[in-house]
Amino acid sequence: MTDEKPEAIQQNGNGDLEHAATHATYLEKDEIANLSEEHRQYLLLRHGTLELDPVPTMSEADPYNWPAWKKTSNIILVAFHACMSTFIAAAIIPAYEDIAMDLKVDIQHASYLTSLQIAIIGGGPLFWRPLSTRYGRRPIFIISLIGAALFNIACAKTNSYGSMATCRAFAAFFICPASAIGSAVVVETFFKKDRARFMGIWTLMITLGVPLAPFIFGFVAYNIGYRWIYWILAMINGGQLVLYLFLGPETRFIRHHVHPHKLPSFREAYFKFRRIDTTPFTALEFISPLRMCKYPCVMIPACAYSMVFLFGSVLITVEIPQLFAEKFHFNAQQLGLQFLGIIIGSVIGEQIGGHASDLWMRQRAKKMAAGRPAAEYRLWLSYLGYACTICGVVVFLVRIQQAPEGKWNVTPVVGAGIAAAGNQIVTTVLITYAVDCYHEEAASIGVFITFVRQIWGFIGPFWFPSMFTNVGIANSAGVCVALLVGVSVIPTLALQLKGQALRGSTTMTARI
Repeated sequence: MTDEKPEAIQQNGNGDLEHAATHATYLEKDEIANLSEEHRQYLLLRHGTLELDPVPTMSEADPYNWPAWKKTSNIILVAFHACMSTFIAAAIIPAYEDIAMDLKVDIQHASYLTSLQIAIIGGGPLFWRPLSTRYGRRPIFIISLIGAALFNIACAKTNSYGSMATCRAFAAFFICPASAIGSAVVVETFFKKDRARFMGIWTLMITLGVPLAPFIFGFVAYNIGYRWIYWILAMINGGQLVLYLFLGPETRFIRHHVHPHKLPSFREAYFKFRRIDTTPFTALEFISPLRMCKYPCVMIPACAYSMVFLFGSVLITVEIPQLFAEKFHFNAQQLGLQFLGIIIGSVIGEQIGGHASDLWMRQRAKKMAAGRPAAEYRLWLSYLGYACTICGVVVFLVRIQQAPEGKWNVTPVVGAGIAAAGNQIVTTVLITYAVDCYHEEAASIGVFITFVRQIWGFIGPFWFPSMFTNVGIANSAGVCVALLVGVSVIPTLALQLKGQALRGSTTMTARI
């Protein structure tokens, strides 16, 4: 076997699981010749080629060796779980007015019930990640769904603003793991050549949760009352739980001393929960992902993406209920329909950010003797995303201000759709780029980028109203464009030029 020796683990970060060969053996092409003949024949029989990156073990339990249906069904469950984190946060957006009346608060305070969850979705994964490295992804996802379902039920039953905010906070805390460690599941399951496509499914579902929830629950709030939003969310969580029990296998696979042909029984694989690794917990481990801020090839994409997310997603989705309700006097159902453009735009954007991104890298690889283009080559696609986001935000804000009072037109929705497409392109391209740079840190990168994105998104709704009041809605587009160019476009240009030199390695410095 070519995995790291166990003693090497102790020399590297005192047992840092992110560097304990817990993913797979990453070999250069000329090193494949060192595989045993039995290993080579197994890979040829299983995959039809030795051109595999990374190279799996000979075990059927290795997620890289799973059949396609098993990999796909699992990532769909994880991606939908990630979707539910933003879906739950955005579900009450069209019902702000109803909630405000019921709980005797103003609409601005009702919107804080969403802002609160945005912040917790960012910080919560810092707690869940260390647990998932020791006990596996599957038990954490199952606990997540049980907790989210219970607190959604509590939200449906509560009668005060404070208690609803508390229950929403706990629901966000429990539902958040998949929105961050889903990146690790992708890396643990799929080869590098397919990484952007499946990373794109995960990121698309996170993005879609924001507009899809108000689109659906606008009808619910208008026809049967906003409290049914919480009952339906709890039922969805219950359905997810049942599916996970039978279709959500564990992807965290420790590759030391693996028996080549050992395959766990169905009961062991799906109904036996145990500690995968006995490495002791440390206090610093719970903030360990924040160390990724030291690495420009993670920090720059995190900030660039977060700024795009702030304007291409948060600003539009949070402000639609307030701006459209004030200007066009829409009810909850009509407000929900305004999110259709964002849904369509996100799906279109993913075709470029995900599938086209993999094709882009494969075409480049064919032209290179080594067959492995630099990760920075993927960044070329991000500029299309930036352009769409800037264009969409400008159209959205300018056309809302220009629209006559009480006379709706479709152009702000078109602008929202263009911005959503740009946001999704940037999401997939930049997250995949960061993971390509440090594949062994996929879980930490997912948690760190989620933290930066959500905190950035949490702050926005507090200063958006002041910006619109002091600058004007249309003129605010200039502020958005300046921030997007300064924080997203220019740093990405610098990263593309100097990324390879800046990248280095986290191996010796990433200590928990």
